[in-house]
Amino acid sequence: MFENLSQRLSGVFDRLTKQGALSEGDVSEALREVRVALLEADVSLSVVKILINRVEEKAKGQAVTKSVTPGQQVVKIVHDELIQILSGENSDSSDLKIDNPPAPILMVGLQGSGKTTTTAKIAKRLLNKNGKKVLMASLDTNRPAAMEQLAVLGQQLGIDTLPIVKGQDPVSIAKRAKQQALLGGYDVFILDTAGRLHVDKALMDEVASVKKVTEPKEVLLVVDSLTGQDAVNVASEFDKNLPISGVVLTRMDGDGRGGAALSMRAVTGKPIRFVGVGEKLDALEEFHPERVASRILGMGDIVALVEKAQETIEADQAAKMMKRFQKGQFNMNDLRSQLEQMIKMGGMQSLMGMMPGMGKMGKKMETSGFDNNSIKRQIAIIQSMTKKERANPLLLQASRKKRVSAGSGTKVPELNRLLKMHRQMSDMMKKLGRSGNKGMLRGMMGQMMGKGISTPTLPENVDTGISQAPFGNLSGLNLPGNLSGLGKKNR
Repeated sequence: MFENLSQRLSGVFDRLTKQGALSEGDVSEALREVRVALLEADVSLSVVKILINRVEEKAKGQAVTKSVTPGQQVVKIVHDELIQILSGENSDSSDLKIDNPPAPILMVGLQGSGKTTTTAKIAKRLLNKNGKKVLMASLDTNRPAAMEQLAVLGQQLGIDTLPIVKGQDPVSIAKRAKQQALLGGYDVFILDTAGRLHVDKALMDEVASVKKVTEPKEVLLVVDSLTGQDAVNVASEFDKNLPISGVVLTRMDGDGRGGAALSMRAVTGKPIRFVGVGEKLDALEEFHPERVASRILGMGDIVALVEKAQETIEADQAAKMMKRFQKGQFNMNDLRSQLEQMIKMGGMQSLMGMMPGMGKMGKKMETSGFDNNSIKRQIAIIQSMTKKERANPLLLQASRKKRVSAGSGTKVPELNRLLKMHRQMSDMMKKLGRSGNKGMLRGMMGQMMGKGISTPTLPENVDTGISQAPFGNLSGLNLPGNLSGLGKKNR
């Protein structure tokens, strides 16, 4: 998300912050580059003008030019203005209005925007995070197998869907869904409406009729972020004909520019509620203007990182790991758990993007060959070992190494690099487990169990013998301390 824009802006601000003093000319030159970067990211021209004018007005004052750190002051001003653009005049809560059961949610949008999948994602979120009993209903009588698609998604998630009755029109289906939700004791029922290839009168009349009979608390417009400025135009048309309460942007993982997100709130005045960041049914994130602004400027999103850790790490598993680490125990099974954890949390590049100042590092690692596939190869190597070998890697001598490499489809040099990384991490765990460092280790594990969001760091007097940055510790996840060579391709 915002990958290209973030890289361009990071380059501009890196040069600014390295300068000891700034003239008005320096600020003007930097803002020209910011303007070009925003336009290339497909941000609306009107939004770019507003943003640049606000920043220019504040950045050329004496408070900046006479500041001890003028470059950082400019970055702060841009950050604050980005938040203002993304949140609007009134920062609406991202919470859906689902207080009075059964609360109807109406999903609208053009065909191909991802309404059906997004409907299932929101239903899953309401079930797992809010503990709501949800009913889904497809009103799409135009697209072949649209109703069956939602039914299949419902089966996968364990969420009820309205039984399909052939020949009913969308309004009749909506009435039946409302009655079923009331009789079945559901907290929420979500209506997945039909789409069209473009905004037309037939589409609007149909959605308006459904809205009239169901009186939804939320009307969420689903738009494809890859359509750029056209997504903003679609949102404006829908809101003009059918007032919407919020927007869901899909395929944000595939849009390195992110211009639609930056323009949407400013142009339509409607809040972005969620963003889809992948095809999986859990790939839906709340849209937080402050966090998004930080990620655009390469400041990371440590809160989102810890939230991911809390969602994917089980408390009892973390407690067992803490006891083992305090005893200085760290075998291949522990390393495999750490590597699997990285995959669950979105992979190395996703994690680096959430760490302050580490966005570029994640891209470099992927370019050098260390990506999710290389992590999966490391897991495959460990899985090819016997139980005794995982518990005691010292057993792995020449003949055993050949067997493990052949079994995992890798080569011995890659196995040797994995063993070296394990030794380094094991040494670090032993040192952390010694008296005097257990408190810090407990703090790290506390992060894993959701007992705080601050990022623990190693004390200055702890010599682990390996590089601490940038992977020594990631919100208690104990990521590999030295990954040099792991991404090298076998020759």
